[in-house]
This record gives sequence, structure tokens and C-alpha cells, in this order.
Amino acid sequence: MHSLRPIHNRLRRLFGLGQADFFDTAVERWEICPAEVVEITPGIWLPDQIDHIARTEFGALPDILAQMQGDPAERTPPTMGYRFRDVDFVDGVLHALGGERHLRQRRHSGLTYARPRESLSGALYESWIGNRWFGNWLLNDCLAYRLAEAAGAPATSAPARGGHIARYEELLDMTPRRIGDAHFDELILFDDLHNNSHRRARAQENRARILKDRALKPLPGVFIFRGASGDARILENEAEIAERLEAEYGFRTLYIDRHDADQMAEAAGAARLVVGVEGSQLAHGVVAMAPGGTVLTLQPADRVTTSLKLLTDCWQQRYAMVVGEGTAGGYRVEWDQIRRTLDLIAAENP
Repeated sequence: MHSLRPIHNRLRRLFGLGQADFFDTAVERWEICPAEVVEITPGIWLPDQIDHIARTEFGALPDILAQMQGDPAERTPPTMGYRFRDVDFVDGVLHALGGERHLRQRRHSGLTYARPRESLSGALYESWIGNRWFGNWLLNDCLAYRLAEAAGAPATSAPARGGHIARYEELLDMTPRRIGDAHFDELILFDDLHNNSHRRARAQENRARILKDRALKPLPGVFIFRGASGDARILENEAEIAERLEAEYGFRTLYIDRHDADQMAEAAGAARLVVGVEGSQLAHGVVAMAPGGTVLTLQPADRVTTSLKLLTDCWQQRYAMVVGEGTAGGYRVEWDQIRRTLDLIAAENP
């Protein structure tokens, strides 16, 4: 039997009826944490860095500047839970009558789909960005897992994977039900991207789980080497920067293709600084470093973003940035810019 829900939702748009926000189709909603006023610490960067920005990513220049400015009293929306009934999950998309929500890129196109044979009730904690980028999975979806766990029956469409992800799931006691296409008799989802006290507490709970029973030896900092991994952001003098941080500041360099999750956690968990090319590999540092530490991102001029600052804010860490010269396909960050930024960080965190 085929479902006509995609046609129904498309016809609503064609006739000007619009498509409801998926959360509007919920049969029940509840507040997990109320709206709060929280302090957002300013970012750390040299005064001339704005002049180096050629193009921004995941936000316009005013958004970048606002994030770096911080806010001593930002109003943060509540964390919410939502209950739905009679929802199909097919090809990465949740289909309700009147609404759709995409959780991963579709593999097929079509105006109908075969109704799933598997039926269940459960709580999904995954997100589109978490399915796309490792850093968002570790720092966003793994926080939402704690909510799904409390609601009962956490579920995900992500297959079992190896490497860092498998070990983090083990360290975080994550045992979700893994699904393909499925029908949810009852489905629970969460709106959990706001850095209120509840989300910040879960961040520290996950950090404590990852670092449990580890004997941490204090480190001045770690440099997490990106190389050619992930989406291209080629820092041409990355090796030179890593070597100078080791020689002049006592850093340790971590390589995502050589060090496992335990080695990453033990080093970053003992560090006060995490430095590297802006990207998902820095999540290894954010998830383990203590509150009050600083993440320093090295960014190409044509792809400047503060998306990671939203996460360091949650982990109660400081965020710093140096904008290099060149493009994501090949750029350099001069040592003097890094040294001066490290001096700024030291002045704010004596």
C-alpha cells in the first residue's frame, strides 16, 4: 500500500495553504526547561580580523559579529518535547499529515512511497546537521540522546559505525534502536538547540561520562590536526603551526587518523586550549575540555563562521578565531597572528 502524504503536502503548497511546521502537527507538547536569560561570553580575536573576512558561512557578517560580541543577558528559548501520532519515516524524511521534516538527504524522488512494514513507538534524537557532520552529532545529537533516553525508547536511523563514533556511543552509554523505513504509532521529538541551563548540564554530564576513571595529566593545550579530512579546508602551514605550538607552548598534536577517542579525550580533557582548523575534528576537544578553556579556530578568509561558538557556549568554554589569507582550497595563517591571539587569550584567562 502506498501513502499519498507527499502529494497531500505538495497540494497544500500549490493551493496557497502552506505547509505546517512539522512541530505544529504534534498532539502534545511540554516544556523540559523554561526560557531563561543567560550570559553569552564574547569571542576573542584581534581588532583587525574583521578586515580579513572575504565571505561568511552559515550566517551573514552581522551574525558573525553579533556572536563574537556576546551578550551579558541573552534570552534563551525553552527546551521542548513533542509527541506525534501516525508518522511515517521513509528515505530520511518524517511524514505527518500536513507536515514533513528531513533528517538526512533523500536517495529517491517520488510523490508516493510504500508504507513501511515496521511499526514502533520511540524518541528520535538525530538531526539533519548531526547526520551530515560528525561535530554536530557528537555535540548536538548526543545531548538530545539524554532527552530521548529519559522519554524512553531512543531510536535513530544511523547505522552502527566503527571508529570514533562507535567508541563515543560506548562511552556515553548510547544503545538506541536502529531503524530503516518505519511507521511510528507514537513519536517523540525535541527542540533542543538552545543553550539554557538544562542543555549545559547535559553537556557536563556527557563530559563526565567520557572522562570517567581517567587520570588526566595537565596539558597547556592540544592542536587537533585536520589535514585533508572532511570538507576541504587546506591550511598550507598546518604542520609548521603544530610544531611551533609544541616547541614554544608545550602543546600536544592529535591526529584524527592516528588517535582513538580515548586518546583524544585524555589529552583534550587535561588541556586549557584546543587549537585547529575550524571543523568537526575540533568536537573531540570541545566535548572533553573543562569549562573555562578556550577553543581557537584557524579559518580561511572565504569561509568564516561562528557555528562552533554556539557549541563552546554550551560547554561554557571561550571561543577565539584567527582569519588567514587565501581560500578554503589553500590558505595560510601567519604565526604572529596566532601568537598575538594566544596573548589575548592568556590575558582574559590568567
